[in-house]
Amino acid sequence: MQIKQGPLLSNVNYPEDLRKLEKQQLNQFSEELRNYIVDHVSIYGGHLGASLGVVELTVALHYAFNTPIDQLVWDVGHQAYGHKIVTGRKSDFHSNRVYGGLSGFPKRSESKFDSFGVGHSSTSISAALGMSIANQTEGKNRQHIAVIGDGALTGGMAFEAMNHAGVSNSNLIIVLNDNCMSIDPNVGALKEYLTDISTSQIYNKFRDEAWKILGKISKFGPNAQELISSVENSIKTFLLKQSNLFESFNLRYFGPVDGHDVNHLVHVFNDLKQIPGPKILHCITKKGKGYEAAEKDQTVWHAPGAFDKISGEIHKNFSSTPQPPKYQDVFGHTLVELAKENKKIMGITPAMPSGSSMNIMMEAYPERSFDVGIAEQHAVTFSAGLATQGVIPFCNIYSTFIQRAYDQVIHDVCVQNLHVVFCLDRAGFAGADGPTHHGAYDIAFMRCIPNLIVSAPMDESELRNLMYTAMNEGRPFCLRYPRGKGVLVDWRTPFSKIEVGKGRRIKEGRDIALLTFGTVGNYAFTACNELEKIGVSAALYDMRFVKPIDKALLHDVLKSFKYVITVEDGCLMGGFGSAVAEFVVDHGYHTKLERLGIPDRMVEHGTQLELHKECGFDPQGIYRSAIKILEIEIT
Repeated sequence: MQIKQGPLLSNVNYPEDLRKLEKQQLNQFSEELRNYIVDHVSIYGGHLGASLGVVELTVALHYAFNTPIDQLVWDVGHQAYGHKIVTGRKSDFHSNRVYGGLSGFPKRSESKFDSFGVGHSSTSISAALGMSIANQTEGKNRQHIAVIGDGALTGGMAFEAMNHAGVSNSNLIIVLNDNCMSIDPNVGALKEYLTDISTSQIYNKFRDEAWKILGKISKFGPNAQELISSVENSIKTFLLKQSNLFESFNLRYFGPVDGHDVNHLVHVFNDLKQIPGPKILHCITKKGKGYEAAEKDQTVWHAPGAFDKISGEIHKNFSSTPQPPKYQDVFGHTLVELAKENKKIMGITPAMPSGSSMNIMMEAYPERSFDVGIAEQHAVTFSAGLATQGVIPFCNIYSTFIQRAYDQVIHDVCVQNLHVVFCLDRAGFAGADGPTHHGAYDIAFMRCIPNLIVSAPMDESELRNLMYTAMNEGRPFCLRYPRGKGVLVDWRTPFSKIEVGKGRRIKEGRDIALLTFGTVGNYAFTACNELEKIGVSAALYDMRFVKPIDKALLHDVLKSFKYVITVEDGCLMGGFGSAVAEFVVDHGYHTKLERLGIPDRMVEHGTQLELHKECGFDPQGIYRSAIKILEIEIT
């Protein structure tokens, strides 16, 4: 579908085109860009609110700075749609997040304007600082700008980076995109006035010259500079409450400014370019700016999917028959059931209560639920601290984000053998979010840790039972499950404790055995039925645990079957299939083994089924592998 462009946007394909506009045209251009984003996302889906909130900021950055010579780093990247549109990808923007199309995040291989690939939070300042110091060392005169949201700023990595930046004397500008508050008109006017003064070339030239003079005179004693700095900071702290934190890192603080006043932003950026050393500009923005529904409900409109632009109605697929629930919802409701039964249970999540359905627990037991913000490391060690006091923490983290707290899982939980339950949502392929969000590695890096039980359910009932088992086990326990819907309509089954390390046979067979781990067992079941149609009798085993693995079951399978296929929605390197292969070698079996899973490469974005097909472990892929290993010719 051809989406209409405004008269200014239609002539802008790259930042150099944008910079040809008159400054007084930037407001109109910003409005056209905002409408273009809304039109696109309404049809094709994607992340909306964050990108609408930084339209003016995006325009001002590309107008004031000489990108890509000057380098922008967008933290996380949800807000980078406007950036993509004005950097040569407008004609392809309809393919955003679609299989084979543009990435939903900035990506170095996609454009020279994407100076750093992002997806996880709190990385921008570190990356931009590294770029700045590298260019400084080579004598290159470039600006480096990190755009970070107030949410991402809660991540400890951002503070580590600011601590380094403050002593680096680097040519770094940190733009704080603060969308958690609005500007009071009166106070805002004063603050803009102060910002204009503090960023002006005249003021800063005077300040620098005065600074040099103060270092030479002794009227105030040997510490004249320190005294004046203290006075200046005290005045700033009094007038601008936000300045104290950043200036304690030795970062020059400017703002706050209205992040939707594009002309003023351009003026400020042009002034900041002339000021040496690391600095931070505090911009106040509104997530979802310009689209009323997105402004009112920022959570729903973060990534709403396709919607009706006029009515604001989000398009949903309705079915006349009952449908299986999402795995995350099964987790959320089950946790409440367990918490009702056991008062020691608490829920912890790092900034994803709705995405993980921890919000169900937070509503039922607010005093026993904690959203700790974007702080995965803290979430894990906080859970460990709770566990030392007899609490049973269910720590829900997306698989891709548990990577950020791996040391804490080992050092703070498993070394001490503490009863923390890790619930890894979005395990396997994350879909349209792509390789930065795929939960591809948790099986491999979790199963190598002593004391840790690693499990995965085949369906919703098994998820409930594994959660129940984890509650009663008394030691570190990890369970993983994918994004999206399950397979059972009647999923509220009674709890049943599963013997740790015990798999189960789903289907008998005589020709070949399929060993599965997790929900891909349902794919294998379909493949078994298809194999029966051509006379192949395939047995199916749901292993449930990769650590400890069911040795007795493996012995029975390997004694009975010459041909075995393992299936998992995790990386093949060190994963479930590797565990089975290790067992085969360690016990001297000569089984012909085929491992299906995520190959040793970065798999791009697409629907989960598209990616499963690409990697060969969808039902047809499993079917074809069985035919191949059995050397059957299909006519």
